[in-house]
Amino acid sequence: MPVRLGDTVNEPWFNNGVPRPRTITDQRLLDAAHVVVGRVGPGFTLAQVAAEAGVSVGTVATRFGSKDRLVQAVFDNATAEVARTMRAAADAAADPVAGLRAAAVGTFISLGDADTAANHLGQLGHDLIDPVLRAKLATHFEVMSAELARAFDRAAGSLPGAPAPDVAVRVLLSLVNGISIDWSVRPHGTLADRLGADVDAVLGAWRRGDEGGNR
Repeated sequence: MPVRLGDTVNEPWFNNGVPRPRTITDQRLLDAAHVVVGRVGPGFTLAQVAAEAGVSVGTVATRFGSKDRLVQAVFDNATAEVARTMRAAADAAADPVAGLRAAAVGTFISLGDADTAANHLGQLGHDLIDPVLRAKLATHFEVMSAELARAFDRAAGSLPGAPAPDVAVRVLLSLVNGISIDWSVRPHGTLADRLGADVDAVLGAWRRGDEGGNR
């Protein structure tokens, strides 16, 4: 029977009215955006993200609506990812102090090489201007603090020279944030090695009790 314009087709091969499953996930687009930001910096375009993901610009625009909303989604994804990375690293370590070290080193491990890190730093400058992204950055730091606090709570008994827990967490967060920025503009060796060396210096002093401890 011929099909006329406006008819409903109830054939398996047509599936009229049945939504098709998404074959392009949000995660694929967010991962592509992360790569492009690392390659280009804050001046990236939706077209570059689409090319990296292997999709049309319309797909990216339809999914996120605008570049600003895409950046917000990338930020939310990065916050969830850093929490998973820090917790997994801490839980996989051989002892609590090693777990605290692993959590701290895992904070910025996704930045990649120096050029990539510098471009992400450029994006950070843009984020600080935008009030929505600035609030998301605050949330990002709060999540990092919570994971460091969790790891520190387990390790505190082996760190007699550490300050009070809230101060210790602030010190570690400030340390890794400062290292990531300094290394981005003055890279020597890998970021992981630099993070590890500087975190070891602090944890070593706390383990020995060099500062006397005020907990």
